Amino acid sequence: MNSQNDAGGDNLSAAAGATSETRTAGASGAAGAPPTSPAASDRGGKGCALGCPRQFFRSIKGKIFILFAVTFISIGALAALNYWSLSTVSQRLLLGERYDDLLNNILEVRRYEKNYLFYRDAGSLTESLAYLERIDALTAELADDMAVVAGQAELVRFRDLLARYGHSVRTLVQGGTANQEELRTLGKSLIDEADALRKQKRERAHKALERTLVLPLAFLAVFLLLMVLVIKLISTGLLRPLDMVAATTGRVGRGDFSPIATGAEQLSEIASFIHAFNRMAHELAVNQEHLLQARKMAALGTFTAGIAHELNNPINNVLLSAEGLREDYGDAIDADGQEMIGDIMQQAERASDIVRNLLDFSRTEHPTFTALHPVDVIGSTVSLLKNQVMLSGISLAVHVPADLPMVRGDLRSLQQVFMNLLLNGIQATPRGGAVAVVAMGVPPGHVAFEVRDSGPGIPEEIREHIFEPFFSTKEVGKGTGLGLAVTYALVHRHEGRIEVHGGEGRGAVFTVLLPVARPGGDRESGGMIDDTAFEEGDA
Repeated sequence: MNSQNDAGGDNLSAAAGATSETRTAGASGAAGAPPTSPAASDRGGKGCALGCPRQFFRSIKGKIFILFAVTFISIGALAALNYWSLSTVSQRLLLGERYDDLLNNILEVRRYEKNYLFYRDAGSLTESLAYLERIDALTAELADDMAVVAGQAELVRFRDLLARYGHSVRTLVQGGTANQEELRTLGKSLIDEADALRKQKRERAHKALERTLVLPLAFLAVFLLLMVLVIKLISTGLLRPLDMVAATTGRVGRGDFSPIATGAEQLSEIASFIHAFNRMAHELAVNQEHLLQARKMAALGTFTAGIAHELNNPINNVLLSAEGLREDYGDAIDADGQEMIGDIMQQAERASDIVRNLLDFSRTEHPTFTALHPVDVIGSTVSLLKNQVMLSGISLAVHVPADLPMVRGDLRSLQQVFMNLLLNGIQATPRGGAVAVVAMGVPPGHVAFEVRDSGPGIPEEIREHIFEPFFSTKEVGKGTGLGLAVTYALVHRHEGRIEVHGGEGRGAVFTVLLPVARPGGDRESGGMIDDTAFEEGDA
């Protein structure tokens, strides 16, 4: 098992995420591997944007489009039906007047018939012939409609009655004889037939008028249906999810960052809104962890600062006294005494280093930040570690492009950050392994520095503790447990972020995200560190 939690000698591989945001996919720990993006941004491509028909009809504007399209089509159909009904009523009323004319003409013929039969007025028969011609003309005009209203058989019967009646009248006009009783019977039958046709025509006109009167109710029903659908869309598609978001916001305020469940039935805009809200809640949860870690470190820093200051003077006195004892009485002290004095001085120096780390961890002053080029930061740090790299028997690969933007920070503090991470990586990597430093300009507004090793990796059970002060899995006497705690505090002071990923047996990757310097900063150097390797035995 390998842990990485010490400044001057803690291993690099014991880091996986603790209070900083855990990477979702572990990167390879092999040095020289191609750079991987440190951003935890969404990379899943959307299967279909709102422009696709399926997604469009699941969106709010798609639903509104469907509602209004259906409403427009319904109103258009009802308007066309209303126009057809009114036209039908108008036509039937006009034809009804023609049926009235037909009946009135027949009644006039009967009046002249009676004048002839009662008064033997031959002129009345002549007048009746003129009305018979009008009746023939009206019958020819209304023949098609009569067939529709009463049927073809009734039309044939009516024409037969009219022909027989006309034949009898013309016979009398020409001086012949005709059966008067038959004439009366035929005339009465004509009146009955014409009146029946008129009544049937009026009934059809009334039915068409009744259908027309129903159309305003159909218009009202369509609008009511539209209102119901709009209310349902607003209540179920908008108001209910917003109520859910409001309730979840209250839970987030109480510290519950659980996401909102999304369903396939939700509108696309609402689903996108809920996804964005869930991402925000996740970021709040991550930032909450960062805040808790920062508060914990601030409290520990205040506590350890007082202890460190109290211990510093006695430790220095012990170290100075041991050095003075060796200088003044070294010749009089035997070998065992010399060994004991050496142990005292060694342990005093170790205690002094611990106190110095405590003071670095608890330091609260804010140094002056300047614009620094990533090449200078990494290059100066690697130069300080050449001897450790050669003695450890590993290779160190560095890839820092020269076109990266400058970062805002303090050079000494950033050197300490990357020195801690590199030393941890060197100590975590077995002889013959590799450590790599890679820089890249993602995510936007930041420069990402990745420190990778090919060590045994990061055990899952210790990932939550790697940035805690005094946490170390090294043997007693080989680590203070302050390396990563100091590193975390320094990165936090630079308004940056440190992330850890990689699994056990796959090495570890530490990613430091530093903000880009504001425009106008001076660029201290150029050049590019690219795949520079320091192998064992190199001068």
